Amino acid sequence: MDRHALYNEMASRLRDHVANGTTDSAADTLRVPASQYTDADVWHKEMNGIFKSLPILVGLSHEIPEKGDFKTLDVLGMPLLICRQADGSAKVLMNVCSHRGMILESRPSGNKKTFSCPYHAWTYGGDGRLRGVADVVKFGEDCRGDRDLVVFPCHEEGGLIFAVLDPASECDIRSFLGEMMDDIGAKHFEDWHYVGQRVIHGANWKVALDGYLEGYHFQAAHPETIAPRTYTNIMAFEAYGPHMLVGYPAKTIEKLKDVPKDELWEHENDGYDFIRLFFPNVSIFVAPEITQIAQLIPGPGPLENTTVLHFIHHTKPEDAEASAALEAMADWLKQVVDEEDYQVGLQVQRGLQSGHLADVIFGKNESGNQFAHRCIQYYAEGAEGEFPTL
Repeated sequence: MDRHALYNEMASRLRDHVANGTTDSAADTLRVPASQYTDADVWHKEMNGIFKSLPILVGLSHEIPEKGDFKTLDVLGMPLLICRQADGSAKVLMNVCSHRGMILESRPSGNKKTFSCPYHAWTYGGDGRLRGVADVVKFGEDCRGDRDLVVFPCHEEGGLIFAVLDPASECDIRSFLGEMMDDIGAKHFEDWHYVGQRVIHGANWKVALDGYLEGYHFQAAHPETIAPRTYTNIMAFEAYGPHMLVGYPAKTIEKLKDVPKDELWEHENDGYDFIRLFFPNVSIFVAPEITQIAQLIPGPGPLENTTVLHFIHHTKPEDAEASAALEAMADWLKQVVDEEDYQVGLQVQRGLQSGHLADVIFGKNESGNQFAHRCIQYYAEGAEGEFPTL
């Protein structure tokens, strides 16, 4: 379906749901064993089948805007070095010297043409090529051309950098991102202003993911922040492969009652909002005030995650006052997500770890959660058989 036609259809559904007191609904409820959120073996299967095998977000283009810029990142014990190349492309390397395994670059970001290992001073270019072996005559072998840094498959588009944490992977990253990338690419985030990032810590990665997928909790968990703006427990869902577009009606949606259906796409953030989710670790909320891109990183074990909240805005602030307003908005959103979602999630984790809850249950109204958990199981079990449907 054409992107605007899809927006029209979802917005029309939301408009009808508000009028009728309904929501998108699954055929039945779904029970998921509580151990899925706590068991180490389950977590390792998910990490191997999903986070180490599928494309995941590793950064934003804004973090390395200039040639020679780099950022470092650790995902599941995998030290990454993401570098902006001379031709303007991004490259995702393993941040590990090929001589003896030393971490090559310890700074979180910077600009360099070459990287020198702090242990034995082997040097590498930002493209990962080994440029020099220290005191090569005594070492006995010139390893240039043979011991370059490990390179991970990556794809950069729409201001987002994705990689597969398997250097031998033949995954077609762009094909996997599919129509969701078409959706995001049309917004040209790469041309927006990067406000900055905030880091929060939470429970098992699926506890965190669950919170991005439904508005059933808005009134109880967000009574003074989200609930005054957005209807509770009214949602519309669409899937792009394993990725999802989730629609939420704003309290102002009634003003769209006379807007022709084929014009509703023009009113995003003006009567309804979308959350865009790249499976497995990205949630994007585009709002007029600011856009939040949540990058969810599991671990270091099954009971925790680190989430990086990136904030961008469609225009660059004109002065210090406008810049300060964007920073304040980023701080406020970070506080909301942390205190009203992630801290709640940590309490959920405590409950799940009690050992006396056999399972959790997702209602018909939580069809996005149901679909996500079926996708998680599908990939964790080897991606065999029929792909889940929403």
